[in-house]
Amino acid sequence: MIGYTAPLRDLRFVLHELLGVCATSPADGGEALDRETLDQILDAAGTFAAEVIAPLNGSGDREGCRMPAPGVVQTPAGFREAYERFCAGGWTALACDPVHGGQGMPSVLDNALYEMFCGANMGWAAYPGMSHAAYTCLATNGDPAQQALYLPRIASGEWAGTMCLTEPHAGTDLGLLRTRAQPRADGSYAVTGTKIFISGGEQDLTDNIVHLVLARLPDAPPGVKGISLFIVPKFLPTAAGGVGERNALACGSIEHKMGIHGNATCTMNFEGATGWLLGEANRGLAAMFVMMNHARIVVGVNAIGLMDAAYQKALGYARDRTQGRAPTMAARSGPADPIVAHADVRRMLLTQKAYVEGTRAFALWASQLADVQHRGADPKERERAAKLLALATPIVKAFSSELAVECTSMAMQVFGGHGFIADNGVEQHLRDARIIPLYEGANGIQAMDLLGRKVLADGGAGLGLFLDEVEQFAQAQDDGLRGFAEPLSDVVALARRAARDQIERAGADPNAAGAAAMPFLRLIGHVALAWMWARMAALARARQSPDGDPIYRAKLATARFYFERLLPETQSLAAVLDADASAWTTGELDWL
Repeated sequence: MIGYTAPLRDLRFVLHELLGVCATSPADGGEALDRETLDQILDAAGTFAAEVIAPLNGSGDREGCRMPAPGVVQTPAGFREAYERFCAGGWTALACDPVHGGQGMPSVLDNALYEMFCGANMGWAAYPGMSHAAYTCLATNGDPAQQALYLPRIASGEWAGTMCLTEPHAGTDLGLLRTRAQPRADGSYAVTGTKIFISGGEQDLTDNIVHLVLARLPDAPPGVKGISLFIVPKFLPTAAGGVGERNALACGSIEHKMGIHGNATCTMNFEGATGWLLGEANRGLAAMFVMMNHARIVVGVNAIGLMDAAYQKALGYARDRTQGRAPTMAARSGPADPIVAHADVRRMLLTQKAYVEGTRAFALWASQLADVQHRGADPKERERAAKLLALATPIVKAFSSELAVECTSMAMQVFGGHGFIADNGVEQHLRDARIIPLYEGANGIQAMDLLGRKVLADGGAGLGLFLDEVEQFAQAQDDGLRGFAEPLSDVVALARRAARDQIERAGADPNAAGAAAMPFLRLIGHVALAWMWARMAALARARQSPDGDPIYRAKLATARFYFERLLPETQSLAAVLDADASAWTTGELDWL
């Protein structure tokens, strides 16, 4: 089986050359990152990903998580030892505040590392990934006492965190949730209800698990305006901050899933469990969305890592596998040529490469926006970054995850029948990838968020801010980049027209936005990737030389492939968006 190799050179290209993170993304406290330190962190993370957790990916998938006794969950062999090494290396604390024992590194660096961790072993990486999402929610919404108790222990990796939203009858529509929180005289609450699909809801990696649970107070108004957020730990903390008595909650079962078998996806039963209010009463959904929005960027990064891992396997196989004769193979030995020489195989490989590297650049650009929003010195820049990040988040999550399913399937196609066999590992990537468009908000919801909340709600102002930046870049290029700048300007114009049309249609047809949301998101996703590829092509053109780093020649060639073979999809998306959907969005569907 072809192993995992951390994409260090391309990550350095994006972080240093495209985004200039050392100059623009300081660590906590304002001190600038130096390139040597950043590269050392990347190298160490790449080594951990390739040598420690990647070898556990296949075995973890085959073994899965088990319940040897009621409420007890065992992770696959080697997972706990790898987690202990992860904590000892300080990785759980990398992007946490130094006040809580963290290292204060920016999100853009942390997400670059999580791409490698997820590409190496998605099931394992979900445990610390979800904990850091819980950390961000507690850091934003917790009072000083809650922060002092929970944040240092999550930062160290001693305690984990989860997000408990979904119930059997209430997924996307959280206004239907039934979990209740009854006030007690001591200021705590008795939390009762059932939550499902809880990643890491029970595991054997940490001393404690801090569940963040959405529930209703007795006098709460109906719907989403009556939801509060509660801290409900597995073990009640002692006065000294240690692990005390077991709380009244338990894992009822673990899901038997299509993929990510190494991650425990749990049904959690809360039976009058002791919890404490996090943030304001009846404002729990807003508090939880701090965690959700963080997680959605990480989920997009997860998708990128996974499709890169599948691409690596497909490329390695295509170089070694010999079948047939390629029409233009220059030098031949043996009875057949490597399949990488066949044009259709190259098409599949270049499609994967273009999508992996394009989405990587865009996701890390979005991560950099998060750093500016939270750490920028200029209030106007912080406000601008927040607007752009709100627009970018559903694109990173949904477009990257849609492409992950397509690209892992394409990687399997490169293998042919051998891709369908478990021994080569690529079929696991496809099974694992299929969850990403579903969780942390299904992609249809992401698309409605983009079109409904980020375009229709403000008349396209936020989208216009993004498109203006893309257009300014296109207009600033010289004739040598005309092959990229002109089609980039064209697709920006296409996106502006599509947005205007959807704003007009929404006023006349309440179903118009729902019908258009997914193709609209994919169209804007292509605008984002075209911008990234044009920027990368400009850098590569300026820095390439006959004897220089081959990455620049590769970037130019891949950019041309993207613009010539993948970006034209926007024309068909525009046609879909122009079509009248009323015939199938209204009336009875008895003909289905």
